[in-house]
Amino acid sequence: MELKHITYRYNPLLERKEVYFEIDHSDKGSTPTRLEVRQMLAEHFGVELDRVIVRKIEALTGTMVARGEAHIYDTAEMARFVEPEHILRRNKALPEGEGEGGGS
Repeated sequence: MELKHITYRYNPLLERKEVYFEIDHSDKGSTPTRLEVRQMLAEHFGVELDRVIVRKIEALTGTMVARGEAHIYDTAEMARFVEPEHILRRNKALPEGEGEGGGS
């Protein structure tokens, strides 16, 4: 897999980089998982894995290319504060049992 195209902008209010990326996954065949994308972005930007949150991954029809959006926070605490709980669960960024509502 290869990160082919990356653009980002820094959002000072939320203390994060908003990253838009494109991944060529022709060597793997299937669309990369969120964990694989998080690891690639963390390595590319030189940050810890818990600061990278993948918001969206979309495979382009008929191609071996996936596009997506991720947020890279200045701190892991800010990521947990800003991102919705369901996005954190998808990224496995919440410790087990945390954030689960016990509805009545």
